[in-house]
Amino acid sequence: MNGLIVMDKPAGMTSHDVVNIVRRATGERSVGHLGTLDPMATGVLPLLLGKYTRLAQYFSQAEKRYTGTIRFGWATDSFDADGERTTEPATLTKSLEELRGLATHFHGEMDQMPPAFSAKKINGVPAYKLARAGQEVPVKPARIVIHGFELTGLDGDVAGFAMHVSAGGYVRSVAQELGQMAGCGAHLTSLRRTQAGLFTLDQAITVDELKQIPREEIEGRLPHPRTLLEEMPSVTVDAATAGKLRNGMQANVPEFSAAPLVKVFSGPRDLLAIVRRVAGTLVQPVVVMG
Repeated sequence: MNGLIVMDKPAGMTSHDVVNIVRRATGERSVGHLGTLDPMATGVLPLLLGKYTRLAQYFSQAEKRYTGTIRFGWATDSFDADGERTTEPATLTKSLEELRGLATHFHGEMDQMPPAFSAKKINGVPAYKLARAGQEVPVKPARIVIHGFELTGLDGDVAGFAMHVSAGGYVRSVAQELGQMAGCGAHLTSLRRTQAGLFTLDQAITVDELKQIPREEIEGRLPHPRTLLEEMPSVTVDAATAGKLRNGMQANVPEFSAAPLVKVFSGPRDLLAIVRRVAGTLVQPVVVMG
């Protein structure tokens, strides 16, 4: 089965657990997720199936939207509720308006320190594996963009929030830093990804729903291939041109915009290749789906 499926990951499962469930449900062994969600987190988890796993590189810069809660009063080593406490309990003395004033710091382009307990690779090894083994984790700041961070309410020492952040941004790190600024420590207590790139919860299938859908009907629930990677225009080619592109040869395709990359189809849903414009209508395949 080739395509992209949007799952609504439940709490308590790893992203890899969801991958295995999708493998069993679809019968497709080649499945890859587009950005992990922590076990505690829920929400939008897009997965590529079959030959579409070759397209993962083009989804890597997708922005994300989240909602969740932050508890003030102590910090943890993982920056969330699953970690060990690293500070003594302290009372939150800030009002909601004061916290909102502090939250204005988290806007625009900035350097962010990822959590030691994260999927960031350190010399090819996920940082969380080093952290769990008690080894030093030399994480480095990453340049990110926070497009929006709003505290939506405060109930005791727990604040609700909504966030819109670039690829590579960690909500847990924002919770940790906000707690430091508030003078009492804080950690993330819940997180729900409501959007990843163009994919939203409205398109998402829950694990329980997927288990109930007959395998032959799953493909009909996937987003149409022409709606994926919408920044690339789509063209349809004849059999002769398709043959050239399958063999990695340059070919002329129907007229299209000046976009550098184009999706080439050999039928209504049959994605053949991603091609790069060489000059005019002459293109060179960079990913061939077969």
